[in-house]
Amino acid sequence: MKTISRWVAVLLCFGSLASAQEGEKKVGFIRLIHALAPGEGKLSLLLNGVDVYPSGYQLGNATGGIGVDAGRCKVVIRRDGVTEGTTTVDVEVGETTTVIPFAERIPATDDEPAHWQIRILRLKQTKKQEGRVATFVSVSAQPELAVEMREPEGGWTKQFVKRFGTANLPMNYPEGYVPLRVGDQKLSPIPVMDEGTYVVVLFDDEEGKVSSISFRDFMHLTAE
Repeated sequence: MKTISRWVAVLLCFGSLASAQEGEKKVGFIRLIHALAPGEGKLSLLLNGVDVYPSGYQLGNATGGIGVDAGRCKVVIRRDGVTEGTTTVDVEVGETTTVIPFAERIPATDDEPAHWQIRILRLKQTKKQEGRVATFVSVSAQPELAVEMREPEGGWTKQFVKRFGTANLPMNYPEGYVPLRVGDQKLSPIPVMDEGTYVVVLFDDEEGKVSSISFRDFMHLTAE
């Protein structure tokens, strides 16, 4: 997993906290997982009209929690060559919503040619997760993926993940890197440490092959 410099999230969180103190507002967080392969250049994330990282994000980047005032937050995702995507997140105090931009091919019509449109999948925290669990979520164009996770004794456990859905597998590793694969395609292993939810986002890379990004959360996540 590639993680954007933490100082960006810290500065943004500090600014939001200062604003919260002045207006007696509370703070929540938004995390970005960049799974948008089509397009050119880096991806831009705007929260309530503010470009939070002007240098832009590369495919496969995963941020920490970016602090924003609690309440409704307009999220805009932009990348050259792709029609921008927009969604609204109800930011709750102290909780993190994960946004995952991906692309959907829109067929040509009488009014406009075929093009790529940015869509945004949201993951909301629900209840605290006990133990070590892998939660898979797919934004791949494939309707369903069969993901396999290697067990410590050497066998493989299979889990089917539907597009825009989530599926869980318990992890029996106390620490280390957990190998994953889809068919003959190796995915990035999950780095396992303490207990929690280890989220694995499955997406199509620039060549159309299934790839993955993982991050750790302390809560169980559901897709919206």
